[in-house]
Amino acid sequence: MTSSPESGGIVGWVVALMDALGAPGVGLAIALENVFPPLPSEVFLPLAGFAAARGEMSVVSAIVWTTLGSLVGALVLYGIGAALGRDRLRAIVDRMPLVNLRDVDKAEEWFARHGAKAVFLGRMVPLVRSLISVPAGVERMHPALFAALTAAGSLIWNTAFVLAGYTLGENWHIVESYAGIASKVVLVAIVLAVVVFVAKRVARRRQQGDPDEVIALTDDSPTEQIPVVSVAAPTERIPVVRPGAGGPPLRRGPHQ
Repeated sequence: MTSSPESGGIVGWVVALMDALGAPGVGLAIALENVFPPLPSEVFLPLAGFAAARGEMSVVSAIVWTTLGSLVGALVLYGIGAALGRDRLRAIVDRMPLVNLRDVDKAEEWFARHGAKAVFLGRMVPLVRSLISVPAGVERMHPALFAALTAAGSLIWNTAFVLAGYTLGENWHIVESYAGIASKVVLVAIVLAVVVFVAKRVARRRQQGDPDEVIALTDDSPTEQIPVVSVAAPTERIPVVRPGAGGPPLRRGPHQ
């Protein structure tokens, strides 16, 4: 593909891989794209279709190798999630501001109900197709089920883009232009969701107040002083009547 209309940057790197390895080269590029989402599969896949149109590989081999690359990359992230584990994830979340363990519990409940659909459909959503593999590993989705869902979703996505590049030929980059817009829309939606989440948490913290400040105010607040009665306070004296000091005389007894 030395006569590719674009030969610099990422495109040039993928062209070099395909020149050196053929269809396995684009499969390797797709595997790396799954692990490192900034690498755009929306460029790699139509380019593979263009290479097939030029007779440098078959369409079937391009689809098979790109799907295999998607599966390998997803399994790497699945392994990272499994190694992280539920307990480590909860410990990390417990130290994060604005996030609490109830969020993890809700995510686990959601994944338990929709995990299979999320893994399958997530393969066809930019950025999500990489991120969804990590919670699947954390939740220890059955590896065979994860592999089957990933392969099925990736097969649909990869086939569509490879065939588009094959059909457009020299104009394969048109696919990347439209797919790039879709990727930006998804990225903006994710960023907005994160911003809304953070804003709601900050507002909730302000409404509830800072527990530390409440405790500090309670400790420093003045307390009512209870007067202490001194033991040495004067007491009422009872007068002592002495004999002969006025009043009727005292009678003596018979022995006095």
